[in-house]
Amino acid sequence: MHTFAHCFKFMKKALSILVLLIVFNSCNDFQKAMKSEDTALKFELGTELYDAKKYKKANRLFEQIVPKYRGKPQAEKLMFMHADCFFQLEQYYLSAYRFEQFVNSYPNSEKVEEAAFLSAKSYYEESPIYSKEKEETVKAIEKLQLFINSYPDSKYLQEVNVLVKELDYKLEKKAFEIAKQYNRIYDYKASIKSFNNFLLDFPGTSLKEDALYYRFNSEYNLAILSIKELKQDRINIALADYRALVSAYPNTKYLDEANRLKEELEREKNLTDTDTKS
Repeated sequence: MHTFAHCFKFMKKALSILVLLIVFNSCNDFQKAMKSEDTALKFELGTELYDAKKYKKANRLFEQIVPKYRGKPQAEKLMFMHADCFFQLEQYYLSAYRFEQFVNSYPNSEKVEEAAFLSAKSYYEESPIYSKEKEETVKAIEKLQLFINSYPDSKYLQEVNVLVKELDYKLEKKAFEIAKQYNRIYDYKASIKSFNNFLLDFPGTSLKEDALYYRFNSEYNLAILSIKELKQDRINIALADYRALVSAYPNTKYLDEANRLKEELEREKNLTDTDTKS
């Protein structure tokens, strides 16, 4: 038993030393390749590192040789791996650019559809959260739509449609929050206008119930705060918005609050009618 334990301990130590030697030699090979003028060596080791998913090291070698392989048979493979390294390293701005280069340079490549997809997905990854500027999100939607148009039967189509839906929701959410913010800061005219635009721009939005309520809420506040000459018309508009909400969502989550505001509007309407008659 003692001998077995001793042998196991020795083997474990020997294995650790072997792993260290392999790592050392691997690092040594990489440093030699980086300093070498041999482009074939850099290509070969870079490919090995890429296949081993060591993308950072692989790309350091690829960056040295990409210009030297232009026009050569290996350039197609090199360009794809180079772009994919950026994607795997989450450097999406660069991967989008490099994959687009690949698509333009090798339109007949068997990898062209994958490259086009990864380019479009890179733009998706660059899209910020909904509260930030929307330009990158709009651009990502355009790139994904271009992919759909170019490859309508693609195996990536289902995933692309999911990505487009996510990006569309970001734009919806941003537009909704802007309109809601106007309501919060008591700029009811701007809020009403923004919600009207929102409902026109996103007719199928999942935020429609919320938008209808907050539009009504803004119309209510605008009516209540209006001068006598404008109050009657604004109350009527607010009541019409109430009817639009409960017609679309009879059991809306805002029903109690909406009914309370409607009753107050009706009281104000009666008071205004009385004042007008007198």
